[in-house]
Amino acid sequence: MADPRGFLTYRERELPARRPVPVRILDFREVYERRQEDAPALTRQATRCMDCGVPFCHAGCPLGNLIPEWNELTRREDWEAAIGRLHATNNFPEWTGRLCPAPCESACVLGINQPPVTIKNIEQSIADNAWDQGLVTPQVPDRQTGRTVAVIGSGPAGLAAAQQLTRAGHTVAVLERDDRIGGLLTYGIPDFKMEKVQVERRVAQMEAEGTIFRPGVDVGTDVTGEQLRERYDAVVLALGSTVPREVPVPGRDLDGVHVAMDYLVQSNRVVAGDDVPDQATAAGKDVVIIGGGDTGSDCFGTARRQGARSVTQIDINVRRGDERAPGEPWPMDPRVFTVSTSHEEGGERVFGSATLEFVSDGSAGPGKVTHVRMVEVVRHADRSTTPVEGTERLIPAQLVLIAIGFEGVPRGGLADQLGVAVDERGRVVHDEMFATSVPGVFVAGDAGRGQSLIVWAIAEGRSCAAAVDRYLDGGSELPVPVTASSAPLGAGIASLGA
Repeated sequence: MADPRGFLTYRERELPARRPVPVRILDFREVYERRQEDAPALTRQATRCMDCGVPFCHAGCPLGNLIPEWNELTRREDWEAAIGRLHATNNFPEWTGRLCPAPCESACVLGINQPPVTIKNIEQSIADNAWDQGLVTPQVPDRQTGRTVAVIGSGPAGLAAAQQLTRAGHTVAVLERDDRIGGLLTYGIPDFKMEKVQVERRVAQMEAEGTIFRPGVDVGTDVTGEQLRERYDAVVLALGSTVPREVPVPGRDLDGVHVAMDYLVQSNRVVAGDDVPDQATAAGKDVVIIGGGDTGSDCFGTARRQGARSVTQIDINVRRGDERAPGEPWPMDPRVFTVSTSHEEGGERVFGSATLEFVSDGSAGPGKVTHVRMVEVVRHADRSTTPVEGTERLIPAQLVLIAIGFEGVPRGGLADQLGVAVDERGRVVHDEMFATSVPGVFVAGDAGRGQSLIVWAIAEGRSCAAAVDRYLDGGSELPVPVTASSAPLGAGIASLGA
C-alpha cells in the first residue's frame, strides 16, 4: 500500500539536473545527469503517487504500464521487483524513459491540481538501476517450436516483436538494411537524448536469447518478398514511416538544403566513429530548420553541438499556450508550449510562419543556398494558410533542414513484392490483429500506424508478436498491451472506467 499522505508531504516535482549548457554543447553525451546518487529524491517522487482507485496514467500509456505498482516498489527501493513489473509490459523501459513524451504524466490524477508525478524519470531510473545491478538477464525459451519468423526492420516495433516471438520459442531473424541494428534509435536519435549503449546492450541480451540479427540486408533488393515467403513461416513488417515529407518551394534543389533525417544520420555516424565523406555540417553556418516537431528539435541540438553560428526553427503553427486549452481537459494529453533541452541551448524559434523560397545570392558559391524567404501566415481549421501581407522577410541560411514529418513506407519495392495493400497515407493496411491482406504477413509500428510515438511502436510490436504466435501455433500466451489498438486516448479512458 502506498503512503496515503505522500502527495501531501512532497508537493514539489523533482527532476535530475541537466548538465550546464556551456558544457553539454561541447559533446554528444546525454543531457541529464544520472540520479542514482540522489536516491532520496527518486523515492520522494515515487511516494507522491496517490495509488488512485482509477489510475488514469494507465489509459495515458499505450503500453498499459503498471505505473502505481512500480512507483510503490521504487518507494521501497525494491529494484528487482520494480524492474519485474516494468518488464511485464515494456521490453525496453530505458528507451521509453528517455524518449517518450510521457502522456502518462498528462493523465496523472495528481496533475489535476499539483505537478504530476515524474513517471518518466522513475521509469528510466528503475531500468538504469536494474542494468547497474545485473538484474537484466537473457530470458532463454525452454522450448523451440520449429517455426521461423522474419522481422523486417530493427526499430522499437521490430525489436519488441522479435524479442517476444523469440521468447515464445520461434526462430526469429531481424533483417536490417543499415550496418547497425536499432533503426532510428541508432541513426535518427542523437546521442545527447540517448547514448547508443542503451541499444547495444539490449541487442546483446536478445542475441543471448536466440534472436538472429542480419544487418546490411536491404529487403526488397538483396532478398525479395517472394524469397521471404519461401524461407519463413511468417513475416513482420516493421519498416517504419521513412518517406520524408517535402517542402515544394522554389530553390529546393539548391546545395545546402537537406532532409532532416539525412543530416541526423550523418551526424550519428560521425559520433559513432564512422568516416562520412562530404558530411552536411552546421559548423560556422546560419542554420534554418523547417518544422517545429521533435525531429526539428533534434536538428536544433545537433547544429548547436556542431558549432552553428545561428540556429532558427520555423514552425507553421502558432505558439501554443502555456496551459491546457478548454477543449483539452485532464486527462487528455494537452497541446501546450514546451521547451526542449535543445531549445534551452540558444537559438530562435519562429511561429506562425511559412517558407516561400530557398534563395541563393551567389555569395556562398554557385547554386548554394544563402537565405530563406518566409512569411507570417494565418492557419485555418482545414490546415490551409493565408499569408499576412507585408510580413515577408529573408533570413540568412547556409544550411536548411526540412523536418516536417514522414509520409509512410516507400512505394514499390518490398510492399509490391509481397502484395500488401498500402493506403493513401502510405500506411500498410492491416486488421485489428495486425495481419495484412497477405496471409502470414503482419505489420507493426509506424509502417502500419503512421508516424507516432516510441511507446506505440513497442506496444504494437508486442501485440503483433502475440498475433503472429497465435497464427503459427493456434494460440498464444504472450501478453497484449490493453491499449495497443488504434483507439484514441478518450476511448481507452472510457473503457477503463466502465
